[in-house]
Amino acid sequence: MLPIGAGAQQSTKVYRIALLHPSHPVTEITESSSLPYYRAFFDELRRLRYVDGQNLSIERYSGEGRVENYTAIAQTAVARNPDLLVAITPTIARTLKEATSTIPIVALTASDPVVEGLVPNLAHPGGNLTGVSAEPGLEIWGKRFQLFREVVPTISKVGLLAVGTNPQERAAMLQTAEKAGVRVVGSALVDSGSDADYRRFFVAMSKDGADALFVDGSPENVTKRQLIVELAAEFRLPAIYASRSFVEAGGLMAYGTDLVDTFRQGARSIDKILKGTKPGDIPYYLPTKFELVINLGAAKALGLTIPSSVLSLADDLVD
Repeated sequence: MLPIGAGAQQSTKVYRIALLHPSHPVTEITESSSLPYYRAFFDELRRLRYVDGQNLSIERYSGEGRVENYTAIAQTAVARNPDLLVAITPTIARTLKEATSTIPIVALTASDPVVEGLVPNLAHPGGNLTGVSAEPGLEIWGKRFQLFREVVPTISKVGLLAVGTNPQERAAMLQTAEKAGVRVVGSALVDSGSDADYRRFFVAMSKDGADALFVDGSPENVTKRQLIVELAAEFRLPAIYASRSFVEAGGLMAYGTDLVDTFRQGARSIDKILKGTKPGDIPYYLPTKFELVINLGAAKALGLTIPSSVLSLADDLVD
C-alpha cells in the first residue's frame, strides 16, 4: 500500500503523478510490465517527453484486491497532493472523487462513466475528472456472445464470473445470456478476490452443470487471470473474456477494446492537463478500436474447431 518510484529532482519542473489500482501489484504498473497496455501507457508518456525519474515522479498504490483498502490508498494519495491522480478502474475513480474536488483525476477503463456517476456528460465532464472508457457501451457483451456461440454452438448453461464492484458488466452479461435463451447457472460476485473464492465459484458452477463461462473485465479478475484460466481448463469450460491478457495466459478467446490504444489515450489526457487544460474541459474518450484474440492451443485442448468465419475476423491468433 506504500508508494514507490520517487523521481529525482531536476532544475526543470518535475510533475508528480499518483497511479492507483484496486488489485494489481505496484510492481506490475511499470514500463516493463507483463501487461502490454501498461507498457504502452509509459511509452506514450515518454513520447510526450515525460520520463519517470527525470521530469516525472510517479507514486504507485495498490488496494491489493481488498475493497476495504480503497479508501485508505485514495486518502493517502490525495494527502500527498500530487499534480494529478490516475484512477485505474471506476471504483478507484469514485473513491478519489470523494476524496478531492481540486486535484485533477484521469480515470481509466470505466465502462459507462455517466451511468457510473463519474461525470454528468461525456463531451463536457466538468469538475476535476475526465478519462478514457474501456468499452463503448454494455452492448459489446452481445457481440461477445455472438462470437462465442459461433465457436461453441452447444452452449445451454453459462456461468458468469463478475465482481461485486462492477455491477454494470454483470447486469449486461445476465441480459445477454437471457436474450439468447441460455440459462445462467452460476453468477459470482467475487468481492474478496481470494484464490479460495474463485475455486468455490468453479466448483459450484460445475455442480450446476455449466457448459460455458463468461468472465468480465474487472481488475480483480485481470489480476487473477492465470488462476481463472487454469480453473477453466481444469473444469473443461470454454470461456470468453473481456481482454487479450486472459488469452495470453492460456484462455480460449477474448473480444474487447484494444487496451493498448485506451491507455495511450489516457497518457494524452494527462499531457493536456499538465499543460494547463482543465479536466472538465477534456471530453471523455470512447474507444474505437476492438480486437478478437483466439488461443488455438486452448481450443484444441477443449476439442473445439474454430470456424473459418471466426478465424477470418481474428486480429490475433495465439498458439
